[in-house]
Amino acid sequence: MMSAATLKPESAQAWDRYLAAAEANLAKHTQENATFLWVDESQDRRRRVRDGQIVVAETYSGGSKKAPSALIHDWTGAAFLPGARVDDVISVLRNYSRYKDYYSPTVIRSKAVEQNAFDDRFSVLMMNSSLVVKTALETDCQASYHQLDDKRWYAISNTTRIQEIEDYGRPSEHRQPVGEGGGYIWRLATITRLEQRDAGVYVEVEALALSRDIPVSLRFIVDPIVRRVSRNSLIESLQQTQRAVGEVVASDRQLVATNP
Repeated sequence: MMSAATLKPESAQAWDRYLAAAEANLAKHTQENATFLWVDESQDRRRRVRDGQIVVAETYSGGSKKAPSALIHDWTGAAFLPGARVDDVISVLRNYSRYKDYYSPTVIRSKAVEQNAFDDRFSVLMMNSSLVVKTALETDCQASYHQLDDKRWYAISNTTRIQEIEDYGRPSEHRQPVGEGGGYIWRLATITRLEQRDAGVYVEVEALALSRDIPVSLRFIVDPIVRRVSRNSLIESLQQTQRAVGEVVASDRQLVATNP
């Protein structure tokens, strides 16, 4: 078990620089005649995703991952949702009150705080569960949605507060001060790209996180676990999104069938 940690200002600054670079990289992909989707950068990757596979890989779209006393994680995953429209996917992504249904058991509680046409604020209580630690995380988040045309959207979401809750659900439950605790997740962000084509929607999620560093003495043991958990968490999240959108599509079809 690793000791408690404190988020250092220089670690948070390195995260801000990385996230800004990742957003700048996204901007390049939204320019006219640029390749919008990550899957389209590889014929094999596009074929696998179109055939129903979920493809996940570690990515480096934000420049240097070096952060003092911290680690920056950056993974991208893609899935294809046959029969869906881009509006179906957005309706799921922005239905924050149902995150606890869509993304159970990781999400324990969720709700929208404020929403307008393209910008949202919401809160999520999630369980950070791995072979290393089991801690609840109370988060405040913001998201912005951007429409490029009638078939393509992208969204940027990040946490504005993460607070660890130790012994969640027990009489000894207590909150750590913001920026203190286990430090297994200090910051979270996602960059989502959506494109409707091929009779469905391609969904890509770039998941970024800032965590405490792993001591050299434990790196050989812990690093493979962290990588496996990061990859598997993204796969599971995309699978859950597929199921949630599938429910929306099936419900719409049933409504049309009963109201011709």
